[in-house]
Amino acid sequence: MTRRSLFARLLRSRSGVAMTEFALGAPLLLMAGLWGTETANYALVNMKVGQLAVHLADNASRVGDTSTLRERKVYESDINDLLYGAQLQAGSLNLFANGRVIISSLEVDPVSGSQYIHWQRCRGAKRVQPAYGVEGSRVGAGMGPPGEEVFAQDGEAVIFVELRFTYQPLVSHRFVTNPEISSVASFTVRDNRDLSQLYQRDPVQRCGAYRGPINLTSDGRIAS
Repeated sequence: MTRRSLFARLLRSRSGVAMTEFALGAPLLLMAGLWGTETANYALVNMKVGQLAVHLADNASRVGDTSTLRERKVYESDINDLLYGAQLQAGSLNLFANGRVIISSLEVDPVSGSQYIHWQRCRGAKRVQPAYGVEGSRVGAGMGPPGEEVFAQDGEAVIFVELRFTYQPLVSHRFVTNPEISSVASFTVRDNRDLSQLYQRDPVQRCGAYRGPINLTSDGRIAS
């Protein structure tokens, strides 16, 4: 068989068409599948982060000693329990290793009448600063994105939660344009609360420290 006849025979052959088409199309199909999976997971994590922020704000607006004779006191242990509950709820997200939670009590300054952050507690290894004010600072019209601020009424408090999280990809960061996820939520305190201070029991979650996941001591208390 001459070279010319062999070449003509190869041109007429259709036995490898399907394999060739698959080889050409497989990378594109694989890329589209991975991109779709990553996008769906990113949307799911966004939803979880938003729900965590809402649950934290809601729960923080309810905590405190129950008493019919005096205003409800809130302890550091109550805030620590909230944070530990968020860690359990977040599950595989590894919330405090990859993110940061900032809980603020927005109140009205009894002296000046202005909105201010009475106390603020933080947890998480992510090195970010509060975006809407720090403990003790006045916040003008309130806390929140411009045009969407929330504010406290005189003699009441609003719990404002800011949650910042760095998305951890399933495949690659190349499929996600912005891995930084941020969510805020706020709830007005439900009951008559003692707004004078946070009472001490457990270690204080200061915003100047960047701690990761919460661990428990042998007696079931939250470690510092």
